[in-house]
Amino acid sequence: MPFPLPRAAIFDMDGLMLDTERIAIECWTKAAAQLHLPLEQHVPYGMVGMHMSKVKAYLQTQLADDAPIDALIAATHEHYLQRTQSAIPHRPGVLELLQWLRQQGLPCAVATSTKRQLAEHHLQLAGLWDFFAFAVCGDDIEHPKPAPDIYLKAVGQLGLQAAECVVFEDSIVGVRAAHSAGCRVIMVPDMSTPDAATLALEIPILQSLTQAQAHVQQWLADYAR
Repeated sequence: MPFPLPRAAIFDMDGLMLDTERIAIECWTKAAAQLHLPLEQHVPYGMVGMHMSKVKAYLQTQLADDAPIDALIAATHEHYLQRTQSAIPHRPGVLELLQWLRQQGLPCAVATSTKRQLAEHHLQLAGLWDFFAFAVCGDDIEHPKPAPDIYLKAVGQLGLQAAECVVFEDSIVGVRAAHSAGCRVIMVPDMSTPDAATLALEIPILQSLTQAQAHVQQWLADYAR
C-alpha cells in the first residue's frame, strides 16, 4: 500500500466540520448591500478556504477600483461575529466520525486558516473542542494554505510522519496544502467544486463525512488482513 497504517486524523474546520462557509457568504452579501456595493455571487464563493491575509488582494481583482474594500471587510467581520455568537450547525457526520476515531484510539487535531480566537470559540460552541488534542490556526503559521506549512506543523505536533495522518478537507486550497505536506487526504466538498488539478491527485472525493468514516474503516480493515 502507498501509505502506512493511519495513526492520526487532522481536520479542517470551516465547511468541513462546521457549516460556517454559508454563514460567511451571507455576511459578505449583507455587508455589500449595507454599503450599496454590487457584489456578484461568484466573488464570495471565490474566498472559500482563503486565508484572511489574501482577501483584500483578491477583492481588489474582483471589484471596482473605487470600491470601499476595507469597509466591506470590516462590515462583514462584524456581521460574522454577531452571527456566530449562537449555535453553529455541524456538517453531516462529523460528530459520529469524531466519536468513532476516539473509539479507535486515533488522536485528532485541527488545522484551520481561521484565527485561534475564533476557531476555539466556534469549536467550543459547537461542542467539538474536546475531541481534539490541539489546533493549529491561521495566526500560528507564516504561509497559509495552499502552502503545506499548517499541516506540517500539525504533523510535527502529533509526532508522526505525514503519511501516517489522514486529513479531512473541503476546499481546493486545503487539499493542495495537505497533499503537498505528504498526508493522506480525503476531500468532502462543501462550497468548492473540485477542479481538474484536484481530480488529478486521485484522492477520495466523497459526499459526506459519513462516507469518509466508512472509507477510513475500510482502510483499517485492509491493514488488518
